[in-house]
Amino acid sequence: MSRADRIAAVAIVAMLVLQLAWRLWLAPPTQAAPWAMALFFSLPILPAVLLLALRHRRAGFWGSLAALLYFCHGVMLAWSEPSVRGLALAETLVASVLVVSASWDGLRARAAARRARPPAV
Repeated sequence: MSRADRIAAVAIVAMLVLQLAWRLWLAPPTQAAPWAMALFFSLPILPAVLLLALRHRRAGFWGSLAALLYFCHGVMLAWSEPSVRGLALAETLVASVLVVSASWDGLRARAAARRARPPAV
């Protein structure tokens, strides 16, 4: 497991913990059951958590796919809801780290292949 894979695994777990803590403890919703909202907002990252528990190599891919949703949600809330701006920015940061770390090995391999290719004439 590369360093980028380990960072992605930590970010997947951090995203799940953030979603649960946000909805259950830090800023629970007032118009819905906190446990229902925690479950609803944790659903996108759960496949990645399951794959991570099974040590599947695609956990980072599925986590970064879910992170795109969390990134959009975090940006929207940071812009429109001042009371949870810190949590929204944390969600955006964790999502960004997850996407970059899950993509890092592929980006590095592509750059190495490009450098190894002879120049075109």
